[in-house]
Amino acid sequence: MPVIRLILLLQFALAVFPLYGRAQMTSPAPMNPAPPPGAPSRAWPPLPRTAARLIEVSGTGEIQAAPDLATLEIAIETHAASADHAAGLNGALAAKVHDALISKLGDKGMMWTGGYSLFPEYTEPRDGKPTVSGYKAENSITVQTGELGLVGPLIDTAIAAGANRINTLNYGLRADSKARSEAIAKAARDAQTQASALADALGVKLGPVIKASTESEVRPIPLTRFAGSAAMAANVPTPIAAGQVTVPATVSLTYAIE
Repeated sequence: MPVIRLILLLQFALAVFPLYGRAQMTSPAPMNPAPPPGAPSRAWPPLPRTAARLIEVSGTGEIQAAPDLATLEIAIETHAASADHAAGLNGALAAKVHDALISKLGDKGMMWTGGYSLFPEYTEPRDGKPTVSGYKAENSITVQTGELGLVGPLIDTAIAAGANRINTLNYGLRADSKARSEAIAKAARDAQTQASALADALGVKLGPVIKASTESEVRPIPLTRFAGSAAMAANVPTPIAAGQVTVPATVSLTYAIE
C-alpha cells in the first residue's frame, strides 16, 4: 500500500506542476496590440517643439533739420441770404485774393485751389423747426514756396485782398531722405544697445539678427495761432518764424539667443 500511494503522488505532481509552470511563463498581453489586418492605423500626436529663444527690442531716434519748404492754406469765407449770392461774393473775393497772391509770389512757388464748399446756415428757435437763415461759401487757396521769408508777406497780402482765415501753415523738407537715413541709423543703435543690455541682464549671449523693420515719418511744423487781422488793422507785418522739422524713426530688431 505505501508503494501504491507513492506512485500516485508522483503521477499527480507530474500532471499539475507542468501546467503551473506553463501558466507562470505565459507573457502578458501587450499594452497596445497591433490592429488587425485591414484596420486603419492610429496616428500618434507629434512631440511638442521647443519654443524659439528670442530677444525683441524697439529703438527710437530722431533728427532735427532746418525746413526748406512752406505750405500755406488761405481761406475766403462769405455769407449771404441766397446760395447764388454767397457763391458770387465768394468767387469775386477769391479771384481778388488769387491775383494778389500771384503778384506777390511770382516764380518763387506754386499755388492751387485747395477746396470749395457751399452750404446753408440754420437758425434753431426754442420752439419749432430749424429754418434756413442764409448760405455760406468757402474757398481755400494753397500756396507752396521755398522762400521762407516770403510767408509773412504772403499772409498779409491775402488778408489785405479779402481773405479772412488762415487754415494751416506747415514747414517741411523738399528731400528728407538724408535726414530719414540718419534717424533710422540712430534708432538702430538704440535698439542694439537695448538688446545688449537685456542679454547681459538675463545672462545670455546674443545671436544673429533674424528680423528687422523700421518706421519713419517727417513731422511738419504746424502754424501757431496768430492775430493776423489785428496785425493788419495796426498795419504791422505778420511775424512768422520757422522752427526745426523733426524726422523720427523706430527700428525693431529680433535677435536669436545662442
